[in-house]
Amino acid sequence: METEGARLAREWLAERDVVPAGDGWWHDGQECSANEVAHDWTDKALEDPGLDDVGRVRVALGLLDLLDQYAVTMYLKTTPLSPEADALFWEAYRRRLEAPASAEPVTYSLWVDWFEDPLTAEGAFAEVVARPDDLADGPLRRNRRVLAVSGPVPWRAKRAVYEAAATVPELHLALFHGLLGSRYDVYGDLDAPQALALLRRLDLPEGTANVDVLREELEARR
Repeated sequence: METEGARLAREWLAERDVVPAGDGWWHDGQECSANEVAHDWTDKALEDPGLDDVGRVRVALGLLDLLDQYAVTMYLKTTPLSPEADALFWEAYRRRLEAPASAEPVTYSLWVDWFEDPLTAEGAFAEVVARPDDLADGPLRRNRRVLAVSGPVPWRAKRAVYEAAATVPELHLALFHGLLGSRYDVYGDLDAPQALALLRRLDLPEGTANVDVLREELEARR
């Protein structure tokens, strides 16, 4: 079922003669992919003089719902937002992270754009991580997704969340991937003794890949 945001974006595109065509889109006699539409029109939505700051972000977030393309998130990351628009942006990210549907464009955006940027990593992590003691389906799903890509977040900013997640068995596998990224991501960050202590507390599915590799690496760095 189409979201209200997707409907808004579809109408905004239609006003500019960008319309669905089979599995893709059609504009000026040219067929184009969802990714091409994202690249060609997200920046235009974020600069639309007919909308205020919040209205522009609503359309861009609607394009994310409609097109499901990482490219939309790239333009949102580089656009200065008012406090009201910024709050709308993070609320939309949290909502997508909690939804059962795939959140891959959002999780990838968090990982490579927000968490790898030292200027935004801590703030972005605080915006999207849920209280670890909130075991409702949505927040639990959100934390699984956030923890799994949190390797680049500074250790000081995520340690308390990691410690709390270690007490929640449903988060152990996601926390393991967070620890793995903390060690092996290009911008990963961890404290080896503290990470090793956390790793030893995790109850992971039998056959989980790289557990022994990570344990040996952390033991060697103590």
